[in-house]
Amino acid sequence: MSILREIQSAILQENPDLGTILLKLRFLASRLGSEPLEDWVKYEAEGYPKDADIPGYRVAGLSFRGSWSGPFGSGINNAPIPTALVEKHASKEWTQYKIKESIATVQEMAASGKTMGINASNLILLLQGKVYEDFDCNSIVAEMSPIAIREVVQTVRARILELTIELEKRVPEAMEVTLQQVMSSKTPETAAAVTQIFNQTVYGNVTHVTATDGAQVTLAITAGDTVSMVNELAKAGLPDEAAKEITHIVSSEGPQTADKPLGPKALGWIKKNAPKAASGAWKIGSAVATDLLKEAALKYYGLK
Repeated sequence: MSILREIQSAILQENPDLGTILLKLRFLASRLGSEPLEDWVKYEAEGYPKDADIPGYRVAGLSFRGSWSGPFGSGINNAPIPTALVEKHASKEWTQYKIKESIATVQEMAASGKTMGINASNLILLLQGKVYEDFDCNSIVAEMSPIAIREVVQTVRARILELTIELEKRVPEAMEVTLQQVMSSKTPETAAAVTQIFNQTVYGNVTHVTATDGAQVTLAITAGDTVSMVNELAKAGLPDEAAKEITHIVSSEGPQTADKPLGPKALGWIKKNAPKAASGAWKIGSAVATDLLKEAALKYYGLK
C-alpha cells in the first residue's frame, strides 16, 4: 500500500493518531520535494516555534473573568470582563490566543474536555481602574473554550484528508511512494505542484503569479498584515529591504481601485527600482515584479 493510502486510511478512523499520521505525511512530503509542506508537518508534530507564522485555525478567542476589592470591604468576584475592553486597554493579541503546542498535546487537551486556563496576570496592571472605578483589580483569569481546542484537531484532520485527495488527483507520483519503493527522483515541477496544493488546502488564502519562465510564485498574504506581506515578497525574490520598503508604501498609501491597486508612490518605487530587477540584482525579473506587487497589494487590501 502506498504511503498516501495509509494516511487516508488512518485519518478516516474514529479517533486517529494524528502524531503518527503526520510522521507518514512528512516522509511523503520529503519524497515529493515540498519544503513548505515538510515545515508545516514538522510544526504540527513538534509544536510551533516563537518566530513561526501561526495558521489562522490555531488562533482561538479567549474569555476573561476577574475579581476586585472595593471600599468598606466590598468586592466583586469572578465577574466577566468584556473582550472589547481588553482590546482597548491592552491589545487584540490578548483576546486572540495562538495555540503553538504540538497536535498530540492539542488532542490530549481536546480529549479532556476541560476549559484551558491562560496566564493573564499581566492584565491586572493594564486594566487597573479601567473596569470598575474605585475598585482594585486583584486577579484576572483568561480561558479558552474546549470547543475551540477540538476545532483545531478537526481542522488539521480535515486538511490532511483534503490534501491527500488533491495529491491523488493532481500528482500521480504521490501514489508511487511506499516504504519499500520510493521515487528515484523528485522534479521541480512535482515539488511546485505539491506546494501549490498544500497552500490551497491548508492555508487557503493564497495567490499565484506566473513568471515568464512558467514558474509559479505563491503569495499567502493576510489582509492588513504587513508582516506576512514582507515575508511573502522576500520568499518570491525581493531583497528584504526592498520588501519592507514597498510594503510600507502600500500600507500607508491605500488602494486606487480594484483594477489598479498600486498608488502613485508604489508605482514610482517600482519605476525607480526596475533597473535592479532587470540587471539580475534581484531574484525576480522586472516584468514579474510588477505583477507580483500588484497581486500582493490586492491581497493586502483584501480585494482578492
